[in-house]
Amino acid sequence: MKSEKLNKFSERLKELRNERNMTRQALADELHISVRLVGYWENGQRECSLDMLIKISNIFDVSVDFLIGNKDF
Repeated sequence: MKSEKLNKFSERLKELRNERNMTRQALADELHISVRLVGYWENGQRECSLDMLIKISNIFDVSVDFLIGNKDF
């Protein structure tokens, strides 16, 4: 992902998680990853793999395009 897309992903992930009153720990548990990795994503410090993007899009019932900022719906 380009840094612009990484920033949009970080914003959208945090927004979606907060809208659903989900903690970072709850998301990490659902994805079987560390809570630290979720924090890295939300702070734009790490990129997310395609596999994880798909899992996240399924959890929040949004498209991968929405997560990375290609679409605004």
